[in-house]
Amino acid sequence: MVRKQLAALAASVAALLLPLSGTAQDKAAPALTLTRLDCGTVRVNQLNAFSDTLAYTGQSRDLSVGCYLIRHGETLMLWDFGLPVSLKNAELSREGAMSASMTRTIVEQLGELGIDAADIGYVAVSHFHFDHIGQLADFPKAKLLIGKGDWDVLTSPDKPASVNASPFAAWIDGGAPVEPVSGDKDVFGDGRVVMLNMPGHTPGHHALLVRLSETGTVLLSGDQAHFQENYDRNGVPTFNTDRADTLASFDRFKGLADNLGATVIIQHEPRDVAKLPPFPKAAE
Repeated sequence: MVRKQLAALAASVAALLLPLSGTAQDKAAPALTLTRLDCGTVRVNQLNAFSDTLAYTGQSRDLSVGCYLIRHGETLMLWDFGLPVSLKNAELSREGAMSASMTRTIVEQLGELGIDAADIGYVAVSHFHFDHIGQLADFPKAKLLIGKGDWDVLTSPDKPASVNASPFAAWIDGGAPVEPVSGDKDVFGDGRVVMLNMPGHTPGHHALLVRLSETGTVLLSGDQAHFQENYDRNGVPTFNTDRADTLASFDRFKGLADNLGATVIIQHEPRDVAKLPPFPKAAE
């Protein structure tokens, strides 16, 4: 057990340190780009759902839903899968706790880029909540990368009724490859795209580090935070699975952001959309 833990720690350290040696700047390295896809809007009418200290009594706001296409040479990877297609052109409402809508599917946006769903080699999810897995099932042959803690919940016969495993059917049934990620995961082995272990929101929640040659280091938050004020306050949503883990992950996420001089993109923060080029352009 100790040897396995040391090996996992060494792999995480290697993933974060490798670009510092100059590997990421090697002119022979595959080209790397990051494109934001619009995966909808969530209207939150009771914002205190995102604060277990009731910091937002009486407040509401619209949150963006971002998905991301990563090109690593000839290999294509998607990070997060937005809202389900059933919510396309749904009406946003001021009634109830929240509502959600989307205007274009991931497949439609990929089509504008000349990409077919079958071209996607990797599908990676920050966590298993509905607004991050809604269109995952449209890519049933790609290799799935998911936090082990989340995978364990999805495949448990005792999973909570609130956890929807149906988008993962192709992988749970064995029809497509899956890699449950225990710690950090250097996706392509060159330190430029790294899944970062950030548990707390869910047991296997991850963020994503992307090191681009021109834009610099980008940190995609997953749901470490949902909007800027909650990021600033280290806010903990009422539905997170572990408060202590959430706060520890905030400490790590912000430490990495500061030490790497990273551009932080809070995936649900509309004000962060402009930090990346508008679709169909890509950050390089």
